[in-house]
Amino acid sequence: MKFNWIFSKKADQNQKKRCIELEYTLRPRITRFLLERFENECGGDFSNFYFDVDVHTERVWVNTRTPHELAAKLSTDFDVVINGDRRLSIA
Repeated sequence: MKFNWIFSKKADQNQKKRCIELEYTLRPRITRFLLERFENECGGDFSNFYFDVDVHTERVWVNTRTPHELAAKLSTDFDVVINGDRRLSIA
């Protein structure tokens, strides 16, 4: 899985540090989420999943580089589990 970090302004050292902190928080949560839904299908290889992360709001979206068939399966409960709400996070 790959993260695309979205900054509200030019990234400074504090924002870069925040990206590291967010990655340590998000990667295990998203990995568990993907394992529960795609382990048999992907065999633990989640390299086709791309996510946009707004560093300021900490919201995560499924990036358009994620294959459509995988992104469609994520949309049902991704926001509830990862972002804590039902707003659609498919780019």
